[in-house]
Amino acid sequence: MNTQQSTIPSTGLLFNIGTNAQKILFFICVIFCLSPFASPAIALLIGIVIAQFTGHPYIDLNHKAVNLLLKIAVVGLGFGMNVHSAMQAGKEGILFTIASITGTLVFGYFMGKWLNIEKKTSYLISAGTAICGGSAIAAISPVIKADEKQISVALGCVFILNSIALVIFPIIGHHFNLSQTQFGLWCAIAIHDTSSVVGAASKYGAHALEVATTVKLARALWIIPIAFMSTFIFKNKSKKISIPYFIGLFILAMIANTYIPATKIISPYMISIAKAGLTLTLFLIGAGLSRKVILSVGFKPLFQGVVLWIIISVAALYAVMHLA
Repeated sequence: MNTQQSTIPSTGLLFNIGTNAQKILFFICVIFCLSPFASPAIALLIGIVIAQFTGHPYIDLNHKAVNLLLKIAVVGLGFGMNVHSAMQAGKEGILFTIASITGTLVFGYFMGKWLNIEKKTSYLISAGTAICGGSAIAAISPVIKADEKQISVALGCVFILNSIALVIFPIIGHHFNLSQTQFGLWCAIAIHDTSSVVGAASKYGAHALEVATTVKLARALWIIPIAFMSTFIFKNKSKKISIPYFIGLFILAMIANTYIPATKIISPYMISIAKAGLTLTLFLIGAGLSRKVILSVGFKPLFQGVVLWIIISVAALYAVMHLA
């Protein structure tokens, strides 16, 4: 029998099972995550358990799958939003967005210098924290010619903190009795990835989800000016900049839901598909957080990421409670 084995010495996995069993277990988890019984937080936890105990049988395809599913989910969520309330949410979040992005990038630069972290790694962690996590890292890394190790460290740092935020943010929000609007703003500013922002906000309420998604996607557009700025910082003008076109599709879906009555017929189905896709996305993110990925981050980059995240989270929480 030629079934490959997942061995503890080579992979660090806790269970030594055959490849076929590994795939069967993985697909059982995928089916569960697509069911009504799985919440985003549970899906993420299951993914992390899979990563540690049996491993991801399709790890090479994981990054592409996460990116595609996230885009589909975000566009689908647009069918549940109204243009007028979304514009109001965007206006409320614009000043917070500008202040937090600028502050995070500046503080991240000086902290990277102080900790003597490799410049590109530090910059990717700062940009991922400031804008939209993995999407920002994926867009900026080719612009600054980051290598695979630098990208992996930055992504690992961001995904670890996203996993924590998805669980603790709703708890903190309820503790401080944040309104739906306040929580949505806080999520959009203080949580890195759009997937975790939407996952946390959806647990808090429908309006929180609307505010969080709108502000976060407006924030994601900052990838473009930051990427242009990066070409001058790292003296590289040869690389193309990846523009998040799916945001345009999200806006079109929102416009259709607001102004085309017939859209109301399909909107509930699109939203259901989007939420299921988001839950599956978080499972795949968790399944990609293997022990190897976690250990590869290293103490200093993780420390930078944690400190930046705590600062932006506390500052944003204070702002939404006292200024919003």
